[in-house]
Amino acid sequence: MKVPQIIPQKIYDHTGLQHQLRRWRLLSKTIAFTNGCFDILHQGHIASLSDAAREADILIVGLNSDASTRRLKGEQRPINNEQARATVLASLLMVDAVIVFEEDTPLELIKMVMPDVLVKGGDYTLEQIVGAKEVMAAGGRVVINPIVPGFSTTGLIDKICRL
Repeated sequence: MKVPQIIPQKIYDHTGLQHQLRRWRLLSKTIAFTNGCFDILHQGHIASLSDAAREADILIVGLNSDASTRRLKGEQRPINNEQARATVLASLLMVDAVIVFEEDTPLELIKMVMPDVLVKGGDYTLEQIVGAKEVMAAGGRVVINPIVPGFSTTGLIDKICRL
């Protein structure tokens, strides 16, 4: 079913997400949370988001703001602004909610959401994952999904620049 008008409704502010979380919890939905910059969406992102969505009924994506992305990735990033990145993420079937965060890490957002499952893609250890300790202390679990080799936003940008 094509319902493009729901795309902006999947982009939340903190208050809106808190209300929606209460609704989902009243319906006994399990919540997964993942985060990232998602600057230029590629196959690796889709695989990671798909894996994360399989972990729970609902997938919430924390999206680094433009300022946060610049601090993490450098002054030339992001390529796409936060509204564009949020819209692309919200258009994906596997994503139920997108929320932009300003901090360098999503720790405060994770504490607010307190997901049943915290999902991170990559070569992280449990000790390196922001929010893992808090989620596990609340009875949740942490999942580390493998990255898809050969796909990265930095690699795409480098390839485009060489054209």
